[in-house]
Amino acid sequence: MNVLSIQSAVAWGHVGNSAAVFILRRAGHDAWPIDTVHFSNHPGYGRFRGRVVPANEIAALIEGLAELGVLGRIDTVLTGYLGAAEQGPAAARAAAQVRAANPAALWLVDPVIGDKGRVFVQPGIAEFMRDVAAPAADILTPNQFELEFLAGQPARTLPAALAAARQLVAVGGARDRLVIVTGLALTDAETGTLTTLAVKADKAWRVVTPEIAHPGYGAGDAFAAAFLGRYLAGRDIAMALTAAVSAVHAALAHSARTGRRELSLVATQDEFVQATGGFAATAIT
Repeated sequence: MNVLSIQSAVAWGHVGNSAAVFILRRAGHDAWPIDTVHFSNHPGYGRFRGRVVPANEIAALIEGLAELGVLGRIDTVLTGYLGAAEQGPAAARAAAQVRAANPAALWLVDPVIGDKGRVFVQPGIAEFMRDVAAPAADILTPNQFELEFLAGQPARTLPAALAAARQLVAVGGARDRLVIVTGLALTDAETGTLTTLAVKADKAWRVVTPEIAHPGYGAGDAFAAAFLGRYLAGRDIAMALTAAVSAVHAALAHSARTGRRELSLVATQDEFVQATGGFAATAIT
């Protein structure tokens, strides 16, 4: 399968395309990266160098692919972190162009907006995710904060999170949409655990893992790529959810053991190509 991946890139670390391309290729897919930013490192360190890629440059790269006649070969568009609001329409046009060339192509939107109660993207990006990208996506992978922002309602218990996710599923109209919510700290779950939900209109699955109280920059980006890589292999949601959650948890655990803020992607790469992992997805109603 071929995946067009439009998101950030760093020279040091594993976030955005610097994680997704590696994971997708290890899963046997061909990843075509288009970067939205070129940074030295994750901004979470408080300092970085680099630039935001102009939106017209992103559009020009897509036009270059169109001129080659290869857009129809793309099976999925994966979009993540945007560095400026004007990049949003460029990403949406890219997805539309791919769908026009290949109507069966999927659009997975990782709606990077913020986390833990705060928005950390540039002005206008959160609104683009809510008003344009999320309604058009086939697969959405928000965290808890992003789910609440996109749905406009709290998601602090399992029933509330399911309701919020199903609200986003319904926004797609006739499209067969899937919403996967990561990092749910639910008040009705066991203390010290996090829940990941995969929700469709009439089905849902969850995986519960121990919380790792350690930063792991790129965990969300790695999860979206890992899930997509597995999902494209057989369209089995439960299997893909099991594999992705287990792999990212293993990478985060390794980061915690070694005291690294960066996701230990290379050291745990085999976890991302195993058929199953240590935390199984279970169906819920």
